[in-house]
Amino acid sequence: MQQFLVPTLLAGLLLSTVDHVAAQQPAAVIIARVATVELSDPIEALGTLRANETAVLTSTVTETISDIRFSDGQRVEAGQVLVTMTNREQLAELAAAEAEMQEARRQFGRVQELAQRGQEARALLDQRQRELDTARARLSAIEARLSDRLIAAPFDGVVGLRTVSVGSLLSPGTPVTTLIDDSVMKLDFPVPELHLAQVRPGLVVRARSRAFPEREFEGRVASLSNLVDPVTRAFQVRAELPNPGLDLRPGMLMSVTLQGAPRTARMIPEEGLQTRGREHFVYRVEPDPSAAMIARRITVSIGARIPGQVEITAGLDSDDRVVIHGGFRLDDGDLVRIQAEIGDGRGLSEILAEIGG
Repeated sequence: MQQFLVPTLLAGLLLSTVDHVAAQQPAAVIIARVATVELSDPIEALGTLRANETAVLTSTVTETISDIRFSDGQRVEAGQVLVTMTNREQLAELAAAEAEMQEARRQFGRVQELAQRGQEARALLDQRQRELDTARARLSAIEARLSDRLIAAPFDGVVGLRTVSVGSLLSPGTPVTTLIDDSVMKLDFPVPELHLAQVRPGLVVRARSRAFPEREFEGRVASLSNLVDPVTRAFQVRAELPNPGLDLRPGMLMSVTLQGAPRTARMIPEEGLQTRGREHFVYRVEPDPSAAMIARRITVSIGARIPGQVEITAGLDSDDRVVIHGGFRLDDGDLVRIQAEIGDGRGLSEILAEIGG
């Protein structure tokens, strides 16, 4: 019995020694450095379009409409008269005021010429000046009353549906039509306060509408609201979208994508990140006092993901080296042998093809 025991023990010891030696062999790995890049997070929201300018046209006096000079949906220019109201009385007053003005101007000119020759007193010249000023003021007042009986476009744009007819008695506050400037559209949308530091005027926004599913409208952030809604915890952002084709209209619902302001982020290839339950970890390659390289298991926190890359928000520093191939068979403190390092524009698949992995 004993003669078989000794060889068996020797064989077991020999196998244990071989396993121990094999366990000390460095594992071949491919590594990559933690890269510092500029990253911007996409922000998505739903917004409502508004016209660049909107005016509900109405009258300032009570009078009967005598003429309507626009059609529904017509494009008009600033200053173009759209509605005229009965103004016969004001026209008669205007004619009388113009005649008085001309007479006052002639009288003043005659007296002024005589005064220069020393033939008229200064007091008479002053009186004629006052009469001229009074006539001029009366003419301006009548012209203002006359203009109150005209409704003109305050800016270039397109009118909506008219709500009055010729002969209607128009009173102050009664809407005639709505004029909008749709050359540029304003897009208002809410953004969670979490992104407050990432949104600023000038950022590019891209918007889509179900009315035009194949098109994308591009604009820029124009302004931000000065308060955060205490209920929704969001603030309003206003972007401006050029509308050269005049396809966009006020009230349309738009889906918005906004690229937040760039920030500095630490990124690693996604192959280097391992997950166990809720824990995320990587193997960081470090030099060992024995001049070998060892792999340290480092718990990390992650942020944004982009194709092929993942952001590390905590646990690693810039230029740290992490294992991106060969890490699934590692334990904390294992010796490693670096086969290759990602860089010079080469990806993992290219390096594996080169080394025959």
